[in-house]
Amino acid sequence: MRMIRLERIYPALAQVQPSLADLQPAIAPVSVPSGVMLFEENAPCLGFPLVLEGEIKVSRSSSDGRSLELYRVVPGELCLVSSACLFRTQPLSAHGVTTRPSKLLLIPPDLFNRWLETPAFRNEVLGLFAERMADLTGLIDAVAFQRLDQRLAAVLLGRGTHLALTHQALADELGTVREIVSRLLRRFEREDWVELAREHIHIRNSAALRAVAAGLPA
Repeated sequence: MRMIRLERIYPALAQVQPSLADLQPAIAPVSVPSGVMLFEENAPCLGFPLVLEGEIKVSRSSSDGRSLELYRVVPGELCLVSSACLFRTQPLSAHGVTTRPSKLLLIPPDLFNRWLETPAFRNEVLGLFAERMADLTGLIDAVAFQRLDQRLAAVLLGRGTHLALTHQALADELGTVREIVSRLLRRFEREDWVELAREHIHIRNSAALRAVAAGLPA
């Protein structure tokens, strides 16, 4: 991948020293299939991932095996969990999995710390903290103060009318168990808001779901 394309995705890289051009071929993009665990909770951070293609889903697991999605990283964005780990030299607090075939650059910890001396890159990373903290605050509000049926209705919206989703995938995204999601979906089906099939959900009444998501009578 040419450096000019990298700098288009991550403009701050144009100013870091040593540059990626100086570091090739020691640091080069790697292709990763969908569904690969890139980093795990409580493991040391082996580097700072830059997403060039694809997507990483970052989640946190509970002791009973449930998982709550925190955010996703796409090209041009940075991973909050990885940067926090490198700042504090502590184990990772979440895990990251590719959701589609991806191409990544893994920046070694010592190089990441050197790049932080470049104001443009440091500002990029600190700006990430501000954006991700706003996202996580919204997630905390949803988990703590919204009913699960509101959150489920919100997750179903904005994906079109035909969703290729399993109940387990929805449970993972909401940080709950499959049985509760299945119960709520059956209730939505009885109200004629959705139609359920194997690993498929058809939205029949998006207006009603929007009302539920907003906490209003459907």
